[in-house]
Amino acid sequence: MKDTKKRSDCPVSCSLDIWGDKWSLLIVRDLMIAKQCTYGYFLKSDEKIATNILASRLQTLEENKIIIKSDHPDSKAKVLYKLTQKGIDLLPLMIEINLWAEKYFTIPAARKAMLKEVKKDKEKFIKTATKDLKNTV
Repeated sequence: MKDTKKRSDCPVSCSLDIWGDKWSLLIVRDLMIAKQCTYGYFLKSDEKIATNILASRLQTLEENKIIIKSDHPDSKAKVLYKLTQKGIDLLPLMIEINLWAEKYFTIPAARKAMLKEVKKDKEKFIKTATKDLKNTV
């Protein structure tokens, strides 16, 4: 893992040093939804990430073992990015962010439907989603 200069020993601060910028969690979000993504897939997201920022965030996430690269089965020119177990372990955090956002923002119908399922049994949802994500690692 790349030596990240820590601002403090606070667990929140250390975590934010790895995935706390506005782009890294969006990359993790896309991987949680799509399971595996190409560089081009990330560029097509609604947020319109710049290529230099995307390359930098992918590198940081890979160096910190949140994601891994693998060969694309259909093209030697492309790679697939997938979450590692460390990345999958961000799922409960992502769910809590979505629940918080639902309280304060208008969110898409598909996300509302997912959160409805979460609210029925959060632990079961996390367990099932984690298992599903592990099957792509």
